Order: sequence, then structure tokens, then C-alpha cells
Amino acid sequence: MTLDSGYIEATRESLASQGIHTLLVQFTDLHGVAKGKFVPLGQLGTVLSEGAGFAGPSIWGTGLARTGARSEYYARGDARTLQPLPWMPGVARIVGDGFVAGEPFDACPRQVLRRQTARLAERGWTLATGIEPEFFLLKREGARFVPFDDEDRLDKPSYDLKSLPRQLGFLQALRAALEASGLTVLQIDHEDAHGQYELNFLHDEALRSADHLMLFKLAAHALAEERGAVFSMMPKPFANQPGSGLHFHVSLWHDGHALFEGAGGMPLSPHAQHFIAGVLHHSAALSALASPTVNSYKRLVVGESLSGTTWAPAFVAHGPNNRTALVRTLNGRFEWRTPDAAANPYLATAGLIAAGLDGIDRRLELPPACSDDLFVMAPAEIARRGIGLLPQSLGEAVDALEASELMQAALGETLHREFVRLKRAEWIEYARHVSDWEHQRYAATF
Repeated sequence: MTLDSGYIEATRESLASQGIHTLLVQFTDLHGVAKGKFVPLGQLGTVLSEGAGFAGPSIWGTGLARTGARSEYYARGDARTLQPLPWMPGVARIVGDGFVAGEPFDACPRQVLRRQTARLAERGWTLATGIEPEFFLLKREGARFVPFDDEDRLDKPSYDLKSLPRQLGFLQALRAALEASGLTVLQIDHEDAHGQYELNFLHDEALRSADHLMLFKLAAHALAEERGAVFSMMPKPFANQPGSGLHFHVSLWHDGHALFEGAGGMPLSPHAQHFIAGVLHHSAALSALASPTVNSYKRLVVGESLSGTTWAPAFVAHGPNNRTALVRTLNGRFEWRTPDAAANPYLATAGLIAAGLDGIDRRLELPPACSDDLFVMAPAEIARRGIGLLPQSLGEAVDALEASELMQAALGETLHREFVRLKRAEWIEYARHVSDWEHQRYAATF
């Protein structure tokens, strides 16, 4: 997108007339955390043409040197993302793409997703995603975090209309902020754990949808902090309760035509079948991107929780409206249920596209649909049907990602290497940690 000086000046004047004096130049690091800096509005032209500068080695996942031309990371603003922040008067956010030495930086998560959406565009296709964030409102209690609402104690709190209204102030402020930022909020509910909520907004093109998710997190963090709460997208804060997913509703489009819609009585089109087959085929490597923390794999297990279920898939299967499967198929779209709340939306989406296109290009066959409840199915029956198991630890998932040539190509050599290095270190650090549980179980036993 080429921007002339007239456009830049008109944009600057328009923002100034709205009371904007500062730009928040924001990018996303490897871990899916928003980073950035404040830049005076008068520097809009520089932000759009060159970008705001950062010390590259200070950013997780860049692998950049401490010296030389390639030590500088520039977040070059995407003018289409300029948006005043209602909860931060006088400030407008602009999302930056990573550049190094004047070229698109291969290890910038947004650039990684751009490369995959460009592959779709070459075929005339657009991927739309509806990302559904689940989250907790917590507070500190000593060294631990507990639900912000002390009265939120039901054994099965889904859709609870006692605790939900008690958080109306925060939820209404969050909804209003997102709507003022151009998002369409569809619904808000209390989820299946204490202090857990879900807010859904309208689907969009994949890159914009990832940008929207980062905007949601910025707003939620700020508005929760104002109220003395901690907004948390930790996948599973409480061992005996369900964790937080980040489910993706996925559809593929060509000139306004839904390519996943079936015909002739078939529930899924051939494109949809091959795409989903690719997602299932690469599910182990995708798990590292969709469930990227040690804590993630305490969510991706089968077993009873306080409310009776985990709602997180552990088995590599698909089925019509089956929330116990990795892929839940619906009319003209599917729901990818592996991602949890800690997933980097750019990397998870990029991996999803790469896997789906591989399925289409190789015409991978979709295994038989499963309409049964996988959470209660006997292990012997699951094995008889040939249904695979997702990685059960971050270590297993990282091994699968490292071995995947497809994911290395999708992520790029630098980011693939840095992701594997950092996540393997996270797993080793956890494995060596001595917990309170171990002290209680072993310290005086032998």
C-alpha cells in the first residue's frame, strides 16, 4: 500500500481533530504478547514509511544480533489498522509489520501470516476466521491467583446469571471499547470455570481477525487493571476446572462463494474435506503453535473436571457438531478446537493455512467422521477406530514441530528455530522444577 504525503497529512489532521496526539505502534512477539512504544502523532509519516525502531535482540523470537545493521527491528505501521483507543484517550493504535534492514522480517509473526495469506490470494482465495477468546478474571491471593469474584462458586457455572451480572461493569466497558474500535460483539457469557468468561466478535479475514484478537487483549488487560482485576489468558489456571480455549471458526471464500459448503447432499465440499484432512494430518506439529505452553497440556487431557468435562480435544478426529473432537464440522465452516488462550493468533493461523493447503494440494483423504462422545469412549474403542492422540506435553509437541518440514517452511527458518529453542527451554525448565506437590508427596516418605 503506497502512501503519498497528501494522504499522510490528511490522516494526521483527521486524527488530531479527534484529539489524538500519540500513536501506539504495536507488534506481537513470538509468544503472542503485544509489544510496542508511544510515538508522537507528528511522526506518522515515519511510522508508515520506515517504522518505529526497536532493539531486535530485546524481542522474543527474533534471533537478531546485538550489533550491526541487522540488530534493529522496525515495526512499520499498517495504515489500515489505525484506530483511536477508547480506553486510552488521545492515543491511536497502529499495528506494525516487522522489517529488518529495509526488508520484511521473516520471523515477525504478522509477516509469517502474511506469507500464508498470500499463498491463498494466488489462488483467488480468502480465509475467514472467527476467533473465540475465553479468559479468566483473577486476583492475587498471596503467591497464587484466585477468581476475582469470591461468590463465583457453582459446581457447574456455565451461563450463570448470578455471577455474570456482577461483572457487568467490566464486560460492558470491554464491549463498548471493542465496538467503538469497529468490532461487532456477538455475545458474552460466563464459561464453565470459576471466574471464566467468553466474548465473541464477528469473523473477518484471517490477518484482520488476528489483529482484532490482539486489540481485544489490549483492551481487556487495561480495563481489568482499572478495576483491580487480572485479565488472564492462561490456558488452565485451576487443576479441577476446564481451561480456556481460543476456538477458530474457519471458512474459505472465492469471489463471495463459500468453498467449504457441500453440494448434492454432502455436508462438506471436497475442498473442506481435504483442508480438514491436512489439519488432522499435521495436528501434532500444529499443537505446538495452538497450545504453546507447559500449562496448555493440562487442558488437552481427557478426564472429569468440577463441571463434568474439559471441553478440550485430546483426540485427532472430526465430527458433525462434535465438541469432543479436534475439528467440529458445521455448515460451510469448521471449528478448530485445539488452540488455547495462550496461542499466538498469527502463528496458529499461519500453521492452520499451511496444513490445510497441504491437504488440498495432496488431496488427503478425510477419515470417517465421529459422532460419538470421545470423552467417554473406551481407549480400546478409540484405538480400534484408528483415532490418534494429540501430544500430551509441550516437549512432545515441540518435537513434532521441529520434525515438520511443512511447518519449518511455513514459519520460516528463523522463527521455526527460535520457537523450537525457546519452547524446548521452557519445557526443560518446567521438567526440572520441584513443585509443592512433590514436596508433600516425597519429602518425608522414604
